[in-house]
Amino acid sequence: MAPLNFRSLDLNLLRVFDEVMAERSLTRAAHKLSITQPAVSNALRRLRDVLGDELVVRSGQGVEPTPRALALWPPVRDALTQLQESLAPGLFEPATASSTFVLAMSDATAATLVPPLVEIMEREAPGISVRVVPLTTRDPRRLLEEEWADMAVGYFPAVLADLTARAQSGGVVAFDSRRIYDGEYVCVMRQGHPLAHAPLTLDQYCAARHMLVSFSGRPFGFIDEALASLGRERRVVLTVNQFFTAGRVVANSDLLTVLPRHFVPVTGIADSLMLRPLPLDVPAVHVDALWRRRPPQQMAINWLLQALARAARHTFPRPTGAPAPHPAP
Repeated sequence: MAPLNFRSLDLNLLRVFDEVMAERSLTRAAHKLSITQPAVSNALRRLRDVLGDELVVRSGQGVEPTPRALALWPPVRDALTQLQESLAPGLFEPATASSTFVLAMSDATAATLVPPLVEIMEREAPGISVRVVPLTTRDPRRLLEEEWADMAVGYFPAVLADLTARAQSGGVVAFDSRRIYDGEYVCVMRQGHPLAHAPLTLDQYCAARHMLVSFSGRPFGFIDEALASLGRERRVVLTVNQFFTAGRVVANSDLLTVLPRHFVPVTGIADSLMLRPLPLDVPAVHVDALWRRRPPQQMAINWLLQALARAARHTFPRPTGAPAPHPAP
């Protein structure tokens, strides 16, 4: 193969390549680029001729990248991002922007972040709108891929572990994340509950009847995983999909539930509830923002991340916004 003459390379071909790699579909890439699918196919053909590689092959309803394309994509995406930021450094100005952000989060996370976020918006970005939609999964990547939300904020340990593994193995990671705050979960029961008068033991906890906040409706969560590691289990007799609902049910029953400690004061019924430390070790609860990498939107995303981090500091005064524990590829 003849050596590549970079000076003759049309950089628009790389924009098409980047979008095809991100979408894994010529049709969706054409839609994102506001061009026709034949134009996308033609751009890929020209890039194939230059690079001497097929780049993508058809697979089902979409396309799959070749090993050369997988190796090429990260530096191409990084270069396009840097070029975008260099050529349009003032592209996003909060004071004059009229953007709309769609955020997926649970009711407990929204109760923590949205009130101070609104104050920041009114003060710094009065033209910006935010739509909050329910977070109904612990893996919101499909939600983000299909653009039902711009960002998800929640507890995604399995997702972050998968992204870490992909990055460490040299794979392409199409998502970024950032730590927003760290929370603590506690056992919650009603005032006057039979178990409220003394420290809660593991035997008492396992023998009680439980309610679980479950986005999927499955009666098994991270508390159950921690119990299983000890060879123990509990009986979940009710699942609900909102933390507010869980607080209301617990206040009027003998069920136990697990809620974020910082959430209890905003329920409006904190005086009816009793908090007890969980009688077992559970993983730390890290609340992260997760979004799909899209260079044209990154400046807006950066502002939103900073605003969410500042909003979190109203409840968690320690510095937040630290990078999530998976490396960028």
